Amino acid sequence: MPSELVQIFVLLGLVFALLLWGRIRYDLVAFGALILAAVLGLVPQDEIFSGFGHSAVAIIALVLIVSRGLSSSGAVEMAATRLIDAERPLPLHIAVISVFAAGLSAIINNVAALALLMPLDLEAARKAKRGVGKTLMPLSFAAILGGMITLIGTPPNIVISEYRQSALGEPFAMFDFAPVGLIVAMSGIAFVSLIGWRLLPARTSLVDTEKSVSKGRYIAELRIGEAAAETGAVVGDLYASADEADVHLLGLVRGGKRLAGMARSRQLRAGDFLVVEGNPKAIEAFMGQADLEFAGSEKHEGSVVAQGLTLAEAIVPEGARIAGRTARSLQLLHRRSVTLLGVARAGVSFQDRVRLLTIQPGDVLLLLGTPERVSETIDWLGILPLEGRRTEVIQRGKAGMAIAVFALAVLLAILGLMPLSVALGAAVIAYVALGLVSAGEVYASVEWKVIVLLASLVPLAEAFEHFGGADLIAGQIVGLGGGFPPWVTLCLLMVVTMTLSDFLNNVATTLLAAPIALSVAAATGTNPDTYLMAVAVAASCAFLTPIGHKNNTLIMGPGGYQFGDYWRMGLPLEVLVILVAVPAILVVWPL
Repeated sequence: MPSELVQIFVLLGLVFALLLWGRIRYDLVAFGALILAAVLGLVPQDEIFSGFGHSAVAIIALVLIVSRGLSSSGAVEMAATRLIDAERPLPLHIAVISVFAAGLSAIINNVAALALLMPLDLEAARKAKRGVGKTLMPLSFAAILGGMITLIGTPPNIVISEYRQSALGEPFAMFDFAPVGLIVAMSGIAFVSLIGWRLLPARTSLVDTEKSVSKGRYIAELRIGEAAAETGAVVGDLYASADEADVHLLGLVRGGKRLAGMARSRQLRAGDFLVVEGNPKAIEAFMGQADLEFAGSEKHEGSVVAQGLTLAEAIVPEGARIAGRTARSLQLLHRRSVTLLGVARAGVSFQDRVRLLTIQPGDVLLLLGTPERVSETIDWLGILPLEGRRTEVIQRGKAGMAIAVFALAVLLAILGLMPLSVALGAAVIAYVALGLVSAGEVYASVEWKVIVLLASLVPLAEAFEHFGGADLIAGQIVGLGGGFPPWVTLCLLMVVTMTLSDFLNNVATTLLAAPIALSVAAATGTNPDTYLMAVAVAASCAFLTPIGHKNNTLIMGPGGYQFGDYWRMGLPLEVLVILVAVPAILVVWPL
């Protein structure tokens, strides 16, 4: 074995060991390995950073930004809230939300799809008075399965497509993954809906879902606009929407005065303010369902074009500028372009208008404005922001435009009029112009650790292939499958890839398994697309551990799962994927 090949195997073995150890961030491990490979001469000096210019890196970053724009438009929310019903039987609930998650993952990144749907599943569990442990894992797995359906659904598909272009001269098209992906996804969803959730331990159903979704409850004011007033509705007509969003209606303000009682029979008029109580996410959702406006939102309209609004929570310490004063006396909206939307006071209710309420130390404030303005105002007021307690204000009026821009980008890529990277880049520019994604959010949307990981591993994977590592492992796989039908070799390749993906990042697994797939095809004289498609499917199937896929990590805390819980449903699901995917691949991509 050549010394360079020994060095690359030792280096990759060290990378695997450090990734499994998990004490050092995976992007730093990969970048460190890249630099060491350059020092050892395994990667040419002029190609050390070539991975950062790789088209797969750009496409993955652009998909994440487009996903952010679609979620900001409320396009996903509109469909999801109509589909999810807490009163459905558990298997039917899992089936409905899983199908929606799979379909959504085919359009946007599967991690983004889970992040959008997980709060809805938590809310459904709270309303149904059941734990989330039986539903979050099926939801996570369904989102992973759905990503297999299209080119942009999951990073392994993007990496495989770009590898095919560099190796064979042409990438996979947007829907080349659909025939096999749909079969695998629907089979997997049927399993998790009917059988899989029953395999999870009973203790996961004892998770306190109220604690999982709880946030501070604020008393806030929502403005009745022209659209809501034209319906002729009375306050009582809004109770159903309020209950659905877990918001309490406390009264109505008209002409600057709080009307007596709950004002249930009072007709809504433009300029009225509805007094509500709820957590920020619930208030924002109720506002969208009832077609209301945030108090002071008319003063923010000019900024929405430039960027979206956000709700931020901050606690008032002793000595803060706002302590002992009101929002009106400080002229927050006029001077700072920020609205004091709500106040939480240790469970104590109050009758004063929010902007006229004297703020006390210990109060928690809910502020509305652009992210930059809110941050500046928090510093100016001398209050303390609550980490991770910001809620994006959805721009529901732009949902149609967001969907149209994305559909046009996909269509241009499918017709071959633009490369996918250029089409997605144009969509990002359009979203920025529409105010769906701000300049800051363009960078915040990108998972930079994954980008650095991928860009660092691209040159290492090329060195692995160049020095014969892929041929060596492919020879071993072909040798094990010798004397058996060709589909046995295909199964072996999928098993090896799945095992790696369960413990390593799926991007890293794909980069290493793709050249092995091509070498297996060359050694057996068969269709390389058969093996490349098998790698794409297998690399996405990380169901055995919480570290194999970010989706699995996201649900671990809220679902109350332990490390060993994943294999209970994940192992039979991976076996099912192989049983279903191998025949499908052989039919669609024959050897």
